[in-house]
Amino acid sequence: MKSAIIGQVKKSKNYYRGCGSTDIRKEGTVYDLPIALGLLSAQGLIPATVLDKHLIAGELSLDGAVRPIKGALAMAMLARQMGLYGFILPVDNANEAAVVDGIRIFPVKSLTEANAFLNGQLEIPPHKVDIEQIFSSHHRIDSIDFSDVKGQEHVKRALEIAAAGGHNVLLIGPPGTGKTMLSKRLSTILPDMTLEEAIEATKIHSIAGLLGKGQALAVTRPFRAPHHTITNAGLIGGGNIPRPGEVSLAHNGVLFLDELTEFDRRTLEVMRQPLEDGTVTISRSTMSLTFPARFLLVASMNSCKCGFLGHPTKPCRCTSWEIRKYLSSISGPLLDRIDLHIEVPALESRDLIAKAQGEGSAEIRKRVNQARKIQEARYHVGAGGDGIFCNAQLNSRQMKKYCALDEESSKLIEMAINNLGFSARAYDRILKVARTIADLDGEEGIRSNHVAEAIQYRSLDREYWR
Repeated sequence: MKSAIIGQVKKSKNYYRGCGSTDIRKEGTVYDLPIALGLLSAQGLIPATVLDKHLIAGELSLDGAVRPIKGALAMAMLARQMGLYGFILPVDNANEAAVVDGIRIFPVKSLTEANAFLNGQLEIPPHKVDIEQIFSSHHRIDSIDFSDVKGQEHVKRALEIAAAGGHNVLLIGPPGTGKTMLSKRLSTILPDMTLEEAIEATKIHSIAGLLGKGQALAVTRPFRAPHHTITNAGLIGGGNIPRPGEVSLAHNGVLFLDELTEFDRRTLEVMRQPLEDGTVTISRSTMSLTFPARFLLVASMNSCKCGFLGHPTKPCRCTSWEIRKYLSSISGPLLDRIDLHIEVPALESRDLIAKAQGEGSAEIRKRVNQARKIQEARYHVGAGGDGIFCNAQLNSRQMKKYCALDEESSKLIEMAINNLGFSARAYDRILKVARTIADLDGEEGIRSNHVAEAIQYRSLDREYWR
């Protein structure tokens, strides 16, 4: 009988209409287990009233074993939202789903086990996980460290600010100055994830099938570095059944775009919505899905086509027209959405041969974590708060409340706007960065020195680059 049911499941899953809206075609192996149990219920072998109390998901192999699925965490949250008694799912997904409070998780290994449980012949205790233990048992071991980087202290300072406030960064300079090396080490100073951030990141990685077997939470901030040949769909997401792209897989982490000018301009332009709103919407004829995409963008580029503009010893071979054309490959609206523009100069010989190591990632991360705690307390992260985690996520209304300037700071930024031609969006970015610098200094209010430093990080707004 079991083999007959499995055969019916394999034949009928593409035409199943019994779950959710009847006009949505159901696809995927996630429906194997619920269809099989539904067939058993239709034959009077499982009480229908018992099935109605549970959300059920799982793939079935031909021998009746229940195999793992994608998106178990999101399904568990849906089951809680629907007010169901429990969620029946594969054993390998139990830890992930058990992160959600308010819903009983019943892991099963086979169709026979699920049938016995629903008929009261087998007792399965609700699966639980210790979230505090998951976070406390996670030890960060980074194979790379900021102490490996020679010189470039001002760039390290800018990346510390970026990590503390969640600000987007663009590194500009000649080849071989350490732009890629510095960017990859940004992940080593990122602050520890909060539970809310970890759940959001885990949902996306679960849907994409990137969680490890038995993994409950993604407690390490993601670091995504797509190649410059990536398509729009690969970066933003897409497909017949929309799937998250790189911008969503980097949610609450870092998206690193090396050699920014090598990316197709149209591909870069589609990032403007997620950079501004923190979400990306993918529409198809049958559905429209919105994925979270609030990430820290780190990009690197040369200062000109040949790469040697501003190099102390190697002359630039580009004409002024070629330089303008090269820089214009990145649109103004996209640059406005990048908070920090950092010039990375060529290293001097004394920096290269110096034996003394710079400050390590652990020391920098301590300051970053302290600044993030200040922001969490200010924005009351969690239910009833402002709905943001860091300064980069401030909206216009929140900026008026948290980024007020004294008279001296107001005059300084007004002078910078008049002389350097900052846009309104650039003005907002300066205020947010100044807020983060004040947090790193432990200052409650923004001072003129904080604003002055923030203005220095807008290189591409200056006449030199135009």
